[in-house]
Amino acid sequence: MANANVTELIITGLFQDPEVQKVCFVLFLPVYLATVLGNGLIVVTVSISKSLRSPMYFFLSSLSLVETCYSSTVVPKFLTDLLSKIKTISLRGCLVQIFFFHIFGVAEILLLVVMAYDRYVAICKPLHYMTIMSRPLCHMLVAGSWLGGIIHSIIQIVITIPLPFCGPSVIDHYFCDLQPLFKLACKDTFVEGVIVLANSGLISVFSLLILVTSYVIILVSLRKHSAEGRRKALSTCASHIAVVILFFGPAIFLYIRPSSTFTVDKLVAVFYTVITPMLNPIIYTLRNTEVKNAMRKLWGKKNSEME
Repeated sequence: MANANVTELIITGLFQDPEVQKVCFVLFLPVYLATVLGNGLIVVTVSISKSLRSPMYFFLSSLSLVETCYSSTVVPKFLTDLLSKIKTISLRGCLVQIFFFHIFGVAEILLLVVMAYDRYVAICKPLHYMTIMSRPLCHMLVAGSWLGGIIHSIIQIVITIPLPFCGPSVIDHYFCDLQPLFKLACKDTFVEGVIVLANSGLISVFSLLILVTSYVIILVSLRKHSAEGRRKALSTCASHIAVVILFFGPAIFLYIRPSSTFTVDKLVAVFYTVITPMLNPIIYTLRNTEVKNAMRKLWGKKNSEME
């Protein structure tokens, strides 16, 4: 187990100026509430609406659930810290945050790959779509995404727990992550850093390669479709591609490069922990007529029942 010399960590936070921190709280609280509300609305709508029974919407609902969990591992603590003079977290609490943050992060990556496969089957093998994307397979793919996240996170934690942490106890970030925590270890963490880079980096790179390959195949196959068919397919794929870029861009910037200044890391991390989870439901609902219609029907029904 980690050395008992350090049991509590001080988090430097995003900014040091108390006034700037208050402004950040006012800005980020509505963003987090919108994230929970927007993603929760998608989960509820897909669960209730009979018109959203296709595998695509099942995966979208699963992604929204993961997004909510992913953001919630970091943002609530981050928001309370913005109003605190001294920001602290126990070493055990730090390890727990890292564990769940990586579970949900990798589960999201794998779900995005699953969604790309779903679009590939729908566009390239439309006559066999419902046969291939059966309900049991869909459940297995989602469960596999969660399992992949759990296995990945266990590896990260197993190499971190034995490290001796004997000071300093200041973590230069606004939440707990592996690289800033490694800086506090009383031994050289080069090997652990390489394992983390291989674990996180390879998952990101291979997933991105699969995603790019899937969409290249989809785009090539669309040449055989009618103009209307191409338009509908591209509209659906565009939302997914936008979400992939928003997620993978910052993640690859942080993990597939040598460590640089934590100020840059923190600002990039704000984007993918606070902003991106809010944008995803907006991207999917604004570009998807079926989801918008289902939401209107659902909330129209709720309002009529209340009157």
